Amino acid sequence: MMDSFTFPGLTTRVIFGAGTMARTEEEVRRLGHDKALVLSTPHQKADADKLADSLGGLAAGVFAGAVMHTPVEVTEKAVEAFRASGATAVVSLGGGSTTGLGKAIAVRTGADQVVIPTTYAGSEMTDILGETAAGEKTTRRSPDIRPETVIYDVDLTLSLPVGLTVTSAMNAIAHAMEAFYAPDRNPVIVLMCRDAMAAFRDGIPRLIDDPQDRAARTQALYAAWCCSTALGYVSMALHHKLAHVFGGSFDTPHAETHAILLPYTTAFNEVAVPDLLRPMAEAFGGGSAGGGLWDFARSVGSPLSLKEIGIKEADLDRAAAIAVKNAYANPRPIDLGSIRELLQTAFEGRRPGS
Repeated sequence: MMDSFTFPGLTTRVIFGAGTMARTEEEVRRLGHDKALVLSTPHQKADADKLADSLGGLAAGVFAGAVMHTPVEVTEKAVEAFRASGATAVVSLGGGSTTGLGKAIAVRTGADQVVIPTTYAGSEMTDILGETAAGEKTTRRSPDIRPETVIYDVDLTLSLPVGLTVTSAMNAIAHAMEAFYAPDRNPVIVLMCRDAMAAFRDGIPRLIDDPQDRAARTQALYAAWCCSTALGYVSMALHHKLAHVFGGSFDTPHAETHAILLPYTTAFNEVAVPDLLRPMAEAFGGGSAGGGLWDFARSVGSPLSLKEIGIKEADLDRAAAIAVKNAYANPRPIDLGSIRELLQTAFEGRRPGS
């Protein structure tokens, strides 16, 4: 039990269940809008077109240009399209790339957001926007960034490929891991994170065996909501810093980068806060939080080394230097040598603590 805490309340409206995307028009109108621009990646344009058709006159068009790491030049084109369309709200259909683009438009125009996530990556409940410019990714937080409504439709995840199921779930688990030791955590967030760990631990293996298992999909999407909420209401530290370093400066895939780094960043901070990370160790076994996560990652086929996403050993010095360039809070003190050692372990894919 915590001796003292502040609980800020949860502001985003959540619609959860099977077939809930059908409530998109109702939710946009509930926010007071009669024109909304639908956003997606190029890969999900057909789905975005279908959603826009279902919205009829409410849809002001489709912008299907979202890409990873929210490059500023893409945002500028999207804002131009948003203003030309006459829309006053956006509907973001997709994973973190599309959600990020919706946030970038919202913070520049004041648009309301309805987000319909299709992966477990978990940025939809947050007030965080990461943007990439001139080869570096920076993040900022603002109440204007947090979406007004999130529609979780279990049916949309039934066709999620197993690989993306696993890596986006590991991405979400990273949010919970850092929430357990965040200085501004509160009992509600900790309880949600505990629940999410058990749900992912039990649900992901079932989805590998049967991706159409609706009960397991419901379990995993519920866990994603818990982890996204955690990310949105507490501070993040070393893990998210390193993920942004690799994503922004080396253009590595977002979910895979989080998945790979997770066991190593957990083990690094577990040295300083073993009691706070005990729920992770209890959920995944293996004798430690970092080791248990590495074992779980291997058992579900998640990538384990930075080599697997194209990072070269020669890149590690530069990545470590960027990671320590600016000071930020972390449970364990950070220095160039210890971060370089962490990255070497992650590069080789060695089980932490072994």
